[in-house]
Parts: sequence; structure tokens; C-alpha cells
Amino acid sequence: MTGKTNFWNNRWVRLPLGFTATALASLLAFHAGQDIAEVAFGNGTAEAAPAIVAAPKPAIAQPALTAKPVDSPFVVKSILPINEPIKFGKFYWDEARAPASGPLVVTVDLTARVISVFRDGHEIGAAAILKGYGDKPTPTGIFPITQKDADHVSNIYDAPMPYMMRLTNDGVSIHGSKVEKGYATNGCVGVPDEFAAKLFKVAGLGDKVIITDGKKMTVGDPILAGEHAS
Repeated sequence: MTGKTNFWNNRWVRLPLGFTATALASLLAFHAGQDIAEVAFGNGTAEAAPAIVAAPKPAIAQPALTAKPVDSPFVVKSILPINEPIKFGKFYWDEARAPASGPLVVTVDLTARVISVFRDGHEIGAAAILKGYGDKPTPTGIFPITQKDADHVSNIYDAPMPYMMRLTNDGVSIHGSKVEKGYATNGCVGVPDEFAAKLFKVAGLGDKVIITDGKKMTVGDPILAGEHAS
């Protein structure tokens, strides 16, 4: 919500006391009603109090607008039928709704701690993740996969990172992990090993990974926008 300009600044005029009190009460009631309506219904959806206005001119008939079909590979076309929170270590993978080939986009929601894989706009995989905290948070943004190594070992932590898909030059990647409650990463996106293997198989260099902190999507929403969708 944007802030409201103070209605009474520099607007004082000298009027009879009774008229001023009546006008003031009316205006306060009107603006209070607007504020309450906006809180309850959102900006622009509630009607203001009745007022005397000029009769509107007859409207010119406009052709009915029809929704455009969802045909972009970067728009959500279908999601997996998951009706419960994804528990740590669990994942879903089903490519039945998606074409055998098409642009691949991976999304990560750090708030929900969930990763989703979309092919041609259809969700084919989803899993709970581990993320980084404190001094090693998982970054947000849009990252291309720049390297793949099925048997990678971290040269910083001397730890195995199976099915590693690198996202940043400083080592942030998606990789197989022991996804259990109480565990964390050093900034990477940790996924179950079996899920990592499936993603590693279908993902290619240059495929986009979108990491957000609380963004939710549903059918019809864009997965990528603007120049990122090319």
C-alpha cells in the first residue's frame, strides 16, 4: 500500500463554527470509510460513498475480450497433484503431463523450502530442499546452470556433492544431499540424491534456475519474464 497524503495540510479556511463542525465530521466519516474499505477489499475494489455527480454518457459497446491460451513454455501450464507439504527427504517426479522435450526451468522457493522442475511449462518434479543460513545463505536471483559433474567433490569443504549443477562462480549449486530436518548447506540447494539424479539427467547447461524467497505460482502465472524468457 502506498501512503496517503494528509488531506488537511494547508487547507484551513475561516467558516462559521457550526458549518465547519458538520463538514469536518462528514469528511472524516467519508475518508474513514474509504480506508476501511481499502483494508477489507483492497485498493480500487470498494465503492466510495454516494455522491452527486453528472449523469454518465452512454457507454460505447466494446467487443468482448477472451483470454489468450496459455501456450508459452515459460508459463505454468500444469502442476503435480501434491495435496500435502513435502516432507524432508521426499520428492515427486512424473513426466506424464509434459512433452518429451522442451525448455526446462527450475524454481526454488527458500521460504517453502521446495524445488520444482518445469518442462515446457509443466511441472515434472518437486522436492523438499536444504538451504544455507547465517553467513552462508542461499542467494536469490536467476542463474544459468554453468557446469555439471555427477561425481563432484567440494574442493572447499572436501565433501561429496553428487549430481552437482553449478549456479555461481563461488560454488553455489544444486546437488544431492542428506535432506533431513536439522541439516543445512553452505549456500547450495541440497536435494535428495535420487531427485538430483533425475534432474541431472534432464537439465542442460544454460537452463535457468530461479531462486526466490516466498514467491508462489499457479497455473497461468509466468515462470520467467521479459528478457529471461528468451
